[in-house]
Amino acid sequence: MKRFYQDVTVAQAGDGWQVMLDGRGIKTQGGRQQVVPGATLAHALAAEWVQQGEKIDPKSFLFRDHTDFAIDVIGPDRDATIAKLLAYAETDTLCYRADPDEPFFARQQECWEPLLGHLEEKHAVRFQRVSGIIHRPQPPETLARLKAHLETLDDFTLSGLTAMASLAASLAVALLANDEAINDPMLLWRDANLEEEWQAEQWGREEEAEEKRSRKADEFSAAQVFVALATS
Repeated sequence: MKRFYQDVTVAQAGDGWQVMLDGRGIKTQGGRQQVVPGATLAHALAAEWVQQGEKIDPKSFLFRDHTDFAIDVIGPDRDATIAKLLAYAETDTLCYRADPDEPFFARQQECWEPLLGHLEEKHAVRFQRVSGIIHRPQPPETLARLKAHLETLDDFTLSGLTAMASLAASLAVALLANDEAINDPMLLWRDANLEEEWQAEQWGREEEAEEKRSRKADEFSAAQVFVALATS
């Protein structure tokens, strides 16, 4: 699509903020007014439009896609999104370990236990660890507490969390990504992909697989930054 606008501005819209193209407010891909709660996020959305060249690249609108998901999908049915997030907790990557006699188990313990331990202490929950691939349900009280926490979050934060949980196959990782105790979210992403990293160390790295991992890392980073912008 050819660029169809000249000026990109940000203006207040009711209780929120909206990007304006040549003075006209942007709508979501679902046709709703794209109004966000804070000026910081609005200016980040505006920057995506400013950075377009003569042709618009739809793939470059990472923050817009998260915003539209919050407004078009989460807003009309928050319960469905929260249920989806809790499903990631039920099969959380950080909870499934190798057998204790395998070398990889020690690496998982070293990298994952501090992360889960911090999350358990912060939310007063207990995650069920599993060795092997046989599913074991998480304690009902853990899911109930996580559900109560998710219900306190705004739609935009839930949007970013949904993206991160999907990429990492882990609600724990998504919740930790913007935690004040995590100094580098991309180290957290590395830990979320511990099995892939382990396999690469054992058998070598494939260019195609590395490119795929890099794209997913960029998507994870964008979702983490989106949550930071939405809550600032």
